[in-house]
Amino acid sequence: MEIKDKILQAAFRLFMRNGIKSVSMDDIALNLGVSKKTLYKWFENKDQLVMAMLQDHLDKMVDDCGSFTMQAKNAIEELFQMMQMIRQQLAGMHPSVFYDLQKYHQPAWQIWITHKNKFILQQIARNLKDGVKQGLYRTDFDLDIMARLRLAQIEDVFNPEIFPPDKFDLQKVQLATLEHFMLGIASLKGHKLINAYKQVVEQD
Repeated sequence: MEIKDKILQAAFRLFMRNGIKSVSMDDIALNLGVSKKTLYKWFENKDQLVMAMLQDHLDKMVDDCGSFTMQAKNAIEELFQMMQMIRQQLAGMHPSVFYDLQKYHQPAWQIWITHKNKFILQQIARNLKDGVKQGLYRTDFDLDIMARLRLAQIEDVFNPEIFPPDKFDLQKVQLATLEHFMLGIASLKGHKLINAYKQVVEQD
């Protein structure tokens, strides 16, 4: 593995565990057992490192979502796979990560905004269309409105004014909002399938 990839992985682990603001370039160098000079060989400053780390993470998420789409038998199974990814992604994630991105690393925040408004919105809309075609989602809702509503839910979970991190667990809130959304758009056939998948998950 190239040193650049090791730096990105170490930065991601530290940022997710401690928040972005509280992690310095010194902390990352110490964690890797390299000199700070080595970090600056690859990244001019922390802002550039945060941008590269975020882009690398989002690229991997795009690949994962592609795999979910290919492997899932239907739209609801795809959402359950997404729920599993959410569990993994948010387990132990520091609640200040999104706040730190927005306040201290605007270039990286803009990468997230672009990713959210293009890729994630497209994925949500595609899943809704697939679910309707498969008879698993209702047909009496406005697809564009529902897609943007779900997009807003994803981001609102990270808003500390709505869900104070000292009172709410990010993972639980994100999973609860996805399940609530899924139940709201599901047809009778979809509800039966959701209950079947939930039983399997609970047994595991």
